[in-house]
Amino acid sequence: MRKGRFNFFKHFLFFFLISLLFVSSSPAANKKPISYGVYDSWKSIQGTKISPNGEWLVYALTPQEGDGELVLYNIKTQEEKRFARGERPQVTIDNKFVIFTIVPPKEEVDKAKKEKKKPEEMPKNGLGIINLATGELKTVDRVKSFELPEKAGTWLAYLLEPPLKKEAEKPETKKEPEKKEEKAALEKQEEKKEEKKEEKKKEPGTDLVVRELATGKEMVISEVVEYLWNKNGTYLAYAVSSTKPENDGVYIFEPVGNKTSNLMSGLGHYKQLAFDEAGQSLAFLSDRDEYKQEAPGFKLYYWTNKLTAAQEVASKSSANMPAGMAPSENYEPSFSQDGTMLFFGYAPAPKPEPKDAPEPVKVDLWHWKDLELQPMQKVRAEEEKKRTYLVVYHLKEKKLVPLGAPDLPTVRLSEDEKVALGISDIPYRQLISWDQSYYDYYLIDLKDGRRRLVASKLADQMRLSPGGNYLLYYDYSDKAYYSYRISDNKRFNLTGALNVRFEQEEWDTPSDPRPYGVAGWTENDQSVLIYDRFDIWEIKPDGSSARLITGGQGRTSQLVFRYQSLDPEEKAIPVKKPLWLSVFDEKTKASGYYRVTLQPPSEPKPVIMQDRLFRDLQKAKEAEIYVFTRQRFEEFPDLWVSGPDFQDMKKVSQANPQQEEYLWGKAELIRYLNADGKELEAILIKPENFDPNQKYPLMVYIYERLSDQLHRYYAPSPGTSINFTRYVSNGYVILQPDIVYEVGNPGLSALKCVLPAVEKVVAMGFIDPKRIGIQGHSWGGYQITYLITRTNIFAAVEAGASVVNMVSAYGGIRWGTGMSRAFQYEKTQSRIGAPPWERALQFIENSPIFWVERVNTPYLTIHNDEDDAVPWYQGIEFFTALRRLGKEAYMFNFNGERHGLRQRENQKYWTVHLDEFFDHYLKGAPRPEWMEKGVPYLERGRRDVSSLFKPKEVKKEGEAKAEKEN
Repeated sequence: MRKGRFNFFKHFLFFFLISLLFVSSSPAANKKPISYGVYDSWKSIQGTKISPNGEWLVYALTPQEGDGELVLYNIKTQEEKRFARGERPQVTIDNKFVIFTIVPPKEEVDKAKKEKKKPEEMPKNGLGIINLATGELKTVDRVKSFELPEKAGTWLAYLLEPPLKKEAEKPETKKEPEKKEEKAALEKQEEKKEEKKEEKKKEPGTDLVVRELATGKEMVISEVVEYLWNKNGTYLAYAVSSTKPENDGVYIFEPVGNKTSNLMSGLGHYKQLAFDEAGQSLAFLSDRDEYKQEAPGFKLYYWTNKLTAAQEVASKSSANMPAGMAPSENYEPSFSQDGTMLFFGYAPAPKPEPKDAPEPVKVDLWHWKDLELQPMQKVRAEEEKKRTYLVVYHLKEKKLVPLGAPDLPTVRLSEDEKVALGISDIPYRQLISWDQSYYDYYLIDLKDGRRRLVASKLADQMRLSPGGNYLLYYDYSDKAYYSYRISDNKRFNLTGALNVRFEQEEWDTPSDPRPYGVAGWTENDQSVLIYDRFDIWEIKPDGSSARLITGGQGRTSQLVFRYQSLDPEEKAIPVKKPLWLSVFDEKTKASGYYRVTLQPPSEPKPVIMQDRLFRDLQKAKEAEIYVFTRQRFEEFPDLWVSGPDFQDMKKVSQANPQQEEYLWGKAELIRYLNADGKELEAILIKPENFDPNQKYPLMVYIYERLSDQLHRYYAPSPGTSINFTRYVSNGYVILQPDIVYEVGNPGLSALKCVLPAVEKVVAMGFIDPKRIGIQGHSWGGYQITYLITRTNIFAAVEAGASVVNMVSAYGGIRWGTGMSRAFQYEKTQSRIGAPPWERALQFIENSPIFWVERVNTPYLTIHNDEDDAVPWYQGIEFFTALRRLGKEAYMFNFNGERHGLRQRENQKYWTVHLDEFFDHYLKGAPRPEWMEKGVPYLERGRRDVSSLFKPKEVKKEGEAKAEKEN
């Protein structure tokens, strides 16, 4: 008996010790919760480029704060090199060099800002040149810009910053003149100085360096302000602004032969250089002939390699130039592909300001007939000052033809520039305050400028086919796509007879549902590829045939297929090459890629499909090498490289290896029924060390539909809203429910979706129902503010930049655009569907301010005084009402910030206070002083949270042991 007991005890002890060993050695047991100290160092990957031959990969690895580096990776050898502070890389077309920008050390930039240095005294960018054969790095300091020829890898041009000015010598002490003659001479000198002051100031250019990459030989050209390679690198055009007036001008440099030609010179400005497709002709603008006038006008000049000098082709006095108009300096000229036409912009000719005019009174007149409200005119003022209208100059006929005009402000050209489409929204500009945008469309004859109206008050954008044979548009009235054949003015209904919807099926705002979109036209305008919800249709432009290139697999399996162009220069979709399609599974949120061919037709075949989010697919120009990212909640979107079948895919970056040290989380999809019985989805994120027997605090985050973001990765970072990763790492469970809407009842719609989702998760048994919080910003903030007037389920809420009074907000302004906010309520997100005088009760019912007395939940908000979307008076209205009722409320206003926080210091400050608020109410953390006492105006912003974001020092094993023993 005793022996049996002893054996039982031995076995029990053995398994107990083994279980302890297992627990202590499990990965999660050795990990730490995420703290603010890791935020700054968390890196992102930017500017990824793959060499044309598929051998090299280059990208910038950038921390949130601090100095990044450029990573150069050899795909064949797997060797990697890093270069400090490198950004924006370019690989030469011959695969021999990488050129990149070197940004100055952040410490130097911060120091200069603190010292309030002038712009010219601030640290400047440099240039890096990597020889891929040798690995050698050449650096150049103080580089303003650089440019490579598009189709040649032999040459590089880079423009230097002005040289640093030497410290000024101390001025000599002036002596009083002793004689009248001396006094008179000094007075004359002062008069001459004043005359010079009145002379026009023209900033001189800086050194332009032309480098032969293979040999490293360089040539310096002085006082350059603008430069441009032709595509083949045979010509480099540059404009000079010199301290010597006779040197101002436009020049052509031929690197082979080291030859320079002066196309035009003389005192003035020279700008907007443009080569033709062949690289043999150049256009530019100059005010040389009128430079000394008070308001000089520009002229357009043209040069070809058959000419010895540039010729004037357009000015304000040109035949057919509209009266009072002149070539505009604010529009870059361009040539037609065949080089026979030159397009440029014209605008009102400059006029001198009246010398004796009084200072204008600072007043705005709001007129009921204005097409745009005064705030909108103010926002667009700079754009309107530079407004130009398109004109074409026929080089052979020497004929100028205006295409655009003040009543036809926008003109688009077909890919071959042989067809022009004029667009005007002017008759409908008032409507955009409360309705949607509408346009009139005209075909314009390039030979004489005659217009032909093809559509009026169209809500969709009309598109030209690449070959210029057809127009394509969506008609909202009958929910169908139409084509318009330009040659005979015939229209064809392309989708009306197809038994599928092309408008968005889940649309839930008061406006007409938008279509899913167009992939593009195939070569030679043979067909157009159009999306429905899931599949892709290939339709002949005359509507004679239509077929599913995805074979109906999309709708059958709820897979969303979309065309993925891999050629940055692609103008039309190829018909004989395999097409890559991105794929998204609406049920599981998995994604990946398929391939299909149009001619001969083939069934779409899967390349890869995983429970992850695939993005950023690129292909090497000359090789079957692909680079892409994949991510999910716990997996950073590192770079992967593969062949065309994705069987040999390999991860080639490790941006954040430190992630393995920290507790993360797992995101899963749950389904639930809203209060109307409709099945919806939600994202539920559980901590990595999740224990179903524990009770966790629940943080709810809402906006609209969020479940498609199941596999999105969230880097630890400060911001305007909660950071999901930080919260789940520190023991929260996070819920992101989808919300669907009934027009006229947006607040009630949110209530019907959010509460059942919360109840579903609480019923799972691992949530403490007394520790539930909710956070959202903008539209999410509005819905939260509404919810707390209808439920007390939440222990604490943060509702950022929230509308609380739909009546007053309806008549408000979106200060970022200057637009009236009325359209939001009648047509878009706010979903009332009418103005207040038609649906007064619904405006009141959906406005939390009218139900504020029902609020019993601690309320936190952020609403900044420069909010450019939601007037910050909305935040004030609700805060002062809660204060009047003696209810707990806190409002943060970051002076000068807009709808979302942009300045990192402010993001950090807000993040700390936001987290303290929720940690107190949902985790029992001590109540912070700012919640207890507030912050007096004279003490505002003095709290220093920067130390919280400094990395914690990791003590060495010996130091920690000695400290413990002491």
